[in-house]
Amino acid sequence: MRVIVVGGGVVGTMHAWQAIQRGHEVVQIEREAEARGASLRNFGQIWVSGRAGGAELETALRARELWEGIGAAVPGLGFRANGSLTLVRNDRELAVAEAALGREDAAARGYKLLTPAEAREVNPALRGAFTAALWCERDAAVEPRTAQLALREALLADSRYTFRPGREVREVLAGPAVRDDHGDVHTGDVVVLCTGAWLGGLVRELAPDLPVRRVRLQMMQTDPLGEPLTTSVADADSFRYYPAYRGPALDELNAGQAQAPVAAENAMQLLMVQRRDGGLTVGDTHEYEHPFAFDTLEDPYDHLAEVVEGFLGRPLPRIRRRWAGVYAQCTDTSRVVHRQEVREDVWLVTGPGGRGMTCSPAIAETTANELGW
Repeated sequence: MRVIVVGGGVVGTMHAWQAIQRGHEVVQIEREAEARGASLRNFGQIWVSGRAGGAELETALRARELWEGIGAAVPGLGFRANGSLTLVRNDRELAVAEAALGREDAAARGYKLLTPAEAREVNPALRGAFTAALWCERDAAVEPRTAQLALREALLADSRYTFRPGREVREVLAGPAVRDDHGDVHTGDVVVLCTGAWLGGLVRELAPDLPVRRVRLQMMQTDPLGEPLTTSVADADSFRYYPAYRGPALDELNAGQAQAPVAAENAMQLLMVQRRDGGLTVGDTHEYEHPFAFDTLEDPYDHLAEVVEGFLGRPLPRIRRRWAGVYAQCTDTSRVVHRQEVREDVWLVTGPGGRGMTCSPAIAETTANELGW
């Protein structure tokens, strides 16, 4: 089989990986020299802890298994099974963490409630104030800025894989085939469009009623911390954002404890993970209404710095980078991804939202299974 993959992000690259692993020929087309979108502008977290029970959690757990296997084959991914700690500061937040322990799938996630002393045994850098921590053993991380490059380098070692950068697909033809903006036609047995947050142009022509929206976020990265941050870290605002924590305890938290005004205004949570160079990736915000701003706001960064410093018990290192990113999310947020045959043997796979980095290996595996690769 000859598979044409349009899109060089993590979802597209995982589709290429699946096809190569199954013995097929792949041509992957990317409109930039390298992917520049949400696949690089994220935490690199393989985030199992907050996923909704059922299909979403099953997808995340399968993806976690696949990431570990790919990481063993491609060390440049920077895969590490670091787990996560969600830190709580009062009884209302603690009640949500305790409710999570009562889930029937708590063991599958690796949930455990830790005292501050126990949390510091796991992550000694957390010298600040908190009352307990929800540990999720199944969470992991990769390096988002380099993971794609490492995957592509591994793919390029296989003669059946071809990468065509700097080419924007303009037309889908019968065959199936695609024509790029150089006028070249790429013909295969199946075309998979993994175009990320690019929802206009050709995508709109192929799927005019696409049930997917775009979401913008802000993040930042610091200079090296100077010591290991051995786990990913979240705050209790993440309870409000992730579906695993929904229930009476969260309702009581929302009713009785308002978010800080800047956090509420920008739909914020703290997520933090350490990069291999020692710096911290810290975020994030969520903006849903179009048109998106072209600039970044300082108040959210100030809020995040204050929260992080409270948990670390020390000043945050100098902020080295700030950025914004946009990802595509199904309007029905309970859906892991939107997968649609838009022409005969031409499939559009988009809309994983913030689950893209986590779930991409399993999303690609499901596509391959359903299409009979």
